[in-house]
Amino acid sequence: MSPSWITVFLDFASDGFEEGVGFWAAVTGYDVSASRGDTDQFATLLPANGDAFLRVQRLDEGTDRIHLDLHTPDPRAAADAAAGLGASVVAEEGLGYVVLRSPGGLTFCFVPHAAATRPGPTAWPGGQSSLIDQVCIDVPSSSYERECEFWRDLTGWEPRASAVSTDFSSLLRPDGQPFRILLQRLGEEAGPTRAHLDWATTDRAAETERHVALGARVVDTRPVWTVLADPNGRAYCLTDRDPETGMLG
Repeated sequence: MSPSWITVFLDFASDGFEEGVGFWAAVTGYDVSASRGDTDQFATLLPANGDAFLRVQRLDEGTDRIHLDLHTPDPRAAADAAAGLGASVVAEEGLGYVVLRSPGGLTFCFVPHAAATRPGPTAWPGGQSSLIDQVCIDVPSSSYERECEFWRDLTGWEPRASAVSTDFSSLLRPDGQPFRILLQRLGEEAGPTRAHLDWATTDRAAETERHVALGARVVDTRPVWTVLADPNGRAYCLTDRDPETGMLG
């Protein structure tokens, strides 16, 4: 069942869609594709090299969130297997993909689209390079062990203990995949599982300055990462990990 590719969707509340897409296009340096969907609700952020791995969606209702697309040749069979691991099927749209939720409530889809070439980091005028390369799944403490087991079994990726904190664990990304998966145990006891994006950068201070100039704000600064929020309030992190390898130096 291991996915051949992972795409992250940035899902925006309707009233923040245009501003949100504009910010993420500017901060990544990626072009935005033509809109598609019945109400022009979908678009793709197009990297300068490699295959697309970030897409955007305008929601009919609800607040900003992230969901994952897991690429597989047979979405229906993958959905059946995921249900056996504890996922719940939300919808099968008749378009060849299946929408599910993890045991903790994180939305994800199985899709059949092919992709294979991981984009490289972007070099910026300040001298640093950066790349969005990690999705962090944020899990309340009561659900953490169950959610870790689910994503390990769903992807077939090998778990790896964190050198930073016992509240983190990761899944070892196969070569060529655009995203690492990190699971974070939250301080809260209960609630829904959600997710945020992490960047890897060679110079966190310079990268923070660049993001702030484009409209982000700093929320918190830690020893190896900085938490920012985009103009709509969506949280994400800049980390000291190497953009090529995804690892701390």
